[in-house]
Amino acid sequence: MDNLSRRSLLAGTGAILAAGAAGTPAVARSFGLPATRRFALAGPGGELFRGKPLADVTVMQSIAFDSPNRRLFTGQLRSGRPGSTGDLTLTRLSLAGDVLGHMYLTGFGHAVSIGAETVGRTTYLWTETDVDTANGRGRQIARFRWRDGATLTKDSPGLRKWKPVAAGSVFTPSVDQQHGRLGVRYSMPDGMHLNVYSLSAARAGDFSAPLVSFKQPTVTAGIDFQGWALHGSYAYFWEGEAHAGVFDPALVTSKLWCFDMNNGQVVESARVLDGPDLTHREAEGLAVHVGPRGQAQLCFGFASGVTGDRRANLFYRNTLV
Repeated sequence: MDNLSRRSLLAGTGAILAAGAAGTPAVARSFGLPATRRFALAGPGGELFRGKPLADVTVMQSIAFDSPNRRLFTGQLRSGRPGSTGDLTLTRLSLAGDVLGHMYLTGFGHAVSIGAETVGRTTYLWTETDVDTANGRGRQIARFRWRDGATLTKDSPGLRKWKPVAAGSVFTPSVDQQHGRLGVRYSMPDGMHLNVYSLSAARAGDFSAPLVSFKQPTVTAGIDFQGWALHGSYAYFWEGEAHAGVFDPALVTSKLWCFDMNNGQVVESARVLDGPDLTHREAEGLAVHVGPRGQAQLCFGFASGVTGDRRANLFYRNTLV
């Protein structure tokens, strides 16, 4: 993680607001997603892989799955570049964690969260873009087709970008492919907010009618926010700091949160003790993978290894309640 701490981006509970297309003022909006089951954060779960190198040597920041095509993508800061420039490396991996390709994004952001959208055999990625060099975060969101070996700038042909909330900043996306939704997390003067849109409407550039819109509930003060994901009627948050030295469960800060978007309540939070033998062990990246028979996994990542040789590790929870 860079020196631009995400602690200042955490938010407390507050009024439920909605924001429409650019230029549309925020208005009150009720919750209304079809209720689904949620992941039990306390377990049990399992491990996808550990100790895997990515296309770059920096800390993994985010993960996203194109589940129908069995593809995994990660985002990380590009090595040798200051975090403020927003230069990113994206890696495509197999589900076993083997590197299959990469892309470079120049001037995009921090990659706290990315999303993958399946269109037949093609993967489209959603990221932040148009970095604000004052904080290293994106001013807008973007959608583009995965092209192995390509380098994109914020003005590249084929890249589409939007600012879903005119007054917002620090935008990051998350895709719930199974339920056809795009989530957008963004900062407002009173804290962090989330909007959820129809994925088909969002890809057409229509952000005028969020399905739900709310202020992010309170998570742990002073602990770094490390990713978020949507699945059904729930939003999940991931937090934690690097755990150096001998593993001590009492000092672990890695924690998962589950928020019910239909009643505005945190329904579960759980400290995560997976991977106690990892060196560095920094919570990084959260996404949902859906298997070929519809079985869902809430996957969370840890960065491990030493500076100049960081590794990716993925664990999961798969019990639905």
